Amino acid sequence: MLKVGLTGGIGAGKSEVSRLLVACGAVLIDADRIAREVVEPGTPGLAAVVDAFGPDVLTADGTLDRPKLGSIVFADPEKLAVLNSIVHPLVGVRSRELEEAAAEDAVVVHDVPLLAENGLAGLYDVVIVVDASPETQLDRLVRLRGMTEEDARARMAAQATREKRREIADVVIDNDVPLEELRRRVRDVWADLERRAHAEGDSSRQPRE
Repeated sequence: MLKVGLTGGIGAGKSEVSRLLVACGAVLIDADRIAREVVEPGTPGLAAVVDAFGPDVLTADGTLDRPKLGSIVFADPEKLAVLNSIVHPLVGVRSRELEEAAAEDAVVVHDVPLLAENGLAGLYDVVIVVDASPETQLDRLVRLRGMTEEDARARMAAQATREKRREIADVVIDNDVPLEELRRRVRDVWADLERRAHAEGDSSRQPRE
């Protein structure tokens, strides 16, 4: 099994890269999706969030009001740290369960938005960083996701710097490009991941001295 950590700044295009890798054959473990699952109604995770931030972060039907919670935590680093301390351990447990269920020869891609921020690079055989200029990120967040420029800038500022992410990368996918060029770059990366996975599998089958 080859364990790949995939990360990138908000608006850099990491989700598109993860979809393309899945199309190539990767097994995807999406930390954002798991983070939503662990705070669904009735979960201990949601109860802990309400204890920390109050019942106003719930919608009328009892689900988490993500935009409201986001506006609170992304403007206050201390509150963001509190939220992370609740959610990240739960995500870690579920991620390990999914990884253990994958085939022995799989390329398992962990889509982890805060990989750099939380010092998780050492958990993976390969770290891929999807990179885009701040101008591209801001344009995508405002134009495609409908964020205000203020909210978009706050979310970008709450993450690791572009330089910090690139420092931990084994592979950088530059995504200031059209989709077709991104597809070509991801196919090249996938070919490299398959080579690494086969090399690792061959080494693990070598007889021990």
